[in-house]
Amino acid sequence: MKKIRQMIIFMMMCCMLLTMMSQSVTAQAVGDSAKAAVVIDAASGAVIYSSNAQQKLPMASTTKIMSALIALESGDLDKPFTVDSEAIKVEGSSMGLVEGDTVTMRALVCGMLLPSGNDAANAAAVRISGSVDAFVEKMNERAAQLGLENTHFVTPSGLDDDTDEHYSTALDMAKLTAAALENKDFADICSKKYIKLSFGDPPYERWLTNTNKLLDRCEGVIGVKTGFTDKAKRCLVSACERDGSVLICVTLNDPDDWNDHEKLYDYAFAQMQSCLMPESGRTFDISVQGGGESTVSAAADRAQVKLPADSLSHVTAKICIKPFVYAPIKRGEEVGFVDYYYDGKPICRASIRTLSAVERITPESGCAWEDLLSKMRRLCSDNKKNNAAAS
Repeated sequence: MKKIRQMIIFMMMCCMLLTMMSQSVTAQAVGDSAKAAVVIDAASGAVIYSSNAQQKLPMASTTKIMSALIALESGDLDKPFTVDSEAIKVEGSSMGLVEGDTVTMRALVCGMLLPSGNDAANAAAVRISGSVDAFVEKMNERAAQLGLENTHFVTPSGLDDDTDEHYSTALDMAKLTAAALENKDFADICSKKYIKLSFGDPPYERWLTNTNKLLDRCEGVIGVKTGFTDKAKRCLVSACERDGSVLICVTLNDPDDWNDHEKLYDYAFAQMQSCLMPESGRTFDISVQGGGESTVSAAADRAQVKLPADSLSHVTAKICIKPFVYAPIKRGEEVGFVDYYYDGKPICRASIRTLSAVERITPESGCAWEDLLSKMRRLCSDNKKNNAAAS
């Protein structure tokens, strides 16, 4: 018996050691190649993996995530206009704009997110703000609104040869991407491997190809943006959806980014688990007005959210429920809700519903109604007596 117990303990220790080694290998594989990396859960913002995630670094064309988001929020996405001839005179990657071309803002966003067009970023900037500098101010204002405390933009495209003040962090870029993916147009465009557009002078149809190879080679990848400059080196921001969860991975200055993102997703998705929210099933008694019962019981719906393992302590709940309800009440009627937050960020809402029905009292339905009528008659009689005495 003692030998069996020792064997079981030995096997358990081996399993724990293998798990630790697997996690260590994943971390080491990325740590050796990426200068900074992070993986977060898009819904909650929970950090699943982090390596120098708050180090300020140049981020090359992943900058265009911000430029594209602002462009999509500017409105009139399908209104044609002629590009500014000076704005498109920019080096590096291009969507192929030339002087006199007619485009739409939607086409420019496609040009930014797929072939990483620097010409598209500049053309959008001038169209929206009147100048590149004014657009950059808008970018930095938006960064402040999103709480990107370690991010500063100098160009809409990510070109950084002439400045050291264009920088972000892996964590800030992940937060920016989570916000950008909430925009349906952004999410749709960055997920495309190819897009057929019509632009030019006069406009004609042509195809743009996405530089993001992960769309082909990694299961579940739905975007987002590549980047490279001599200073920033290879930068990659991606998003991946598996089993109902969307994770965002960012690597900065990473010569092996394609492989690192694949490894990090395999590691990070293994850390996700379905968590039952703390107030699920909680019951409440609510006062009833005008009903056959003075109270009705209600319960919060069960709510389950996928979160990283052992992170439920970050979840808080805010209950909002009616102080009373009027009869008649149906079983399953919503009388409130519970909002759940992960470190202050909303993650889901669960309804609070009645567990039984309550009928409304009518004159034929019981003594309570008669008692109420009697009280009203006595009150009217007392008022008449008081009025008579006063006269």
